Amino acid sequence: MADQTHVLFVEDDDVIREATQLALERDGFAVTAMPDGLSGLEAFRADRPDIALLDVMVPGLDGVSLCRRIRDESTVPVIMLSARADSIDVVLGLEAGADDYVTKPFDGAVLVARIRAVLRRFGHASGGERPHEDAAAVTGGMLTFGELEIDTEGMEVRRSGQPVGLTPTEMRLLLEFSSAPGTVLSRDKLLERVWDYGWGGDTRVVDVHVQRLRTKIGQDRIETVRGFGYKLKA
Repeated sequence: MADQTHVLFVEDDDVIREATQLALERDGFAVTAMPDGLSGLEAFRADRPDIALLDVMVPGLDGVSLCRRIRDESTVPVIMLSARADSIDVVLGLEAGADDYVTKPFDGAVLVARIRAVLRRFGHASGGERPHEDAAAVTGGMLTFGELEIDTEGMEVRRSGQPVGLTPTEMRLLLEFSSAPGTVLSRDKLLERVWDYGWGGDTRVVDVHVQRLRTKIGQDRIETVRGFGYKLKA
């Protein structure tokens, strides 16, 4: 298991849980599958998986609450699974700290592709891609926007001298904005660059992550340009 990507999968439907576990294992993942949120939380704490797949509607501790508990303890990537593309389910999961979501019923190949996209993104966020160096006032690997400081080498952010805790997805989103301050980035472009979508995705993922990022770095730092997208104020 040490050489495999470890997936925590929480799903109460026995058929879906077993079929998905087998499909993921055939693709080379090590899978811990749990039928409810409480056992899922215990497994997360015991095993520290590389990624968590959480169904929204599971007994004991629902998927959104489980996501919040995981996010309180870790920045491990989380993908929510929902039986419907309901706006409330999607937004609640993303606001709880999920990085992406997949609607059921899903194709196994699509799920694997989304898992790998998230894992690639997290690998980059832990020390890979860097913004363009003409983006702002730069000292070494430091970008400065007023009270906001971004260390692109140490992957750390400070606001008024205080550390800001970002998930890897939030960090990639901020790095994308900071690479072109004052430039409007469309939601589709952000989905392509930050979420690694080579196909159309749900722009609600972008909107919720932008709002989460604003609460951490300042509501006025990222501006909405209606009809076009978002831009970082230089």
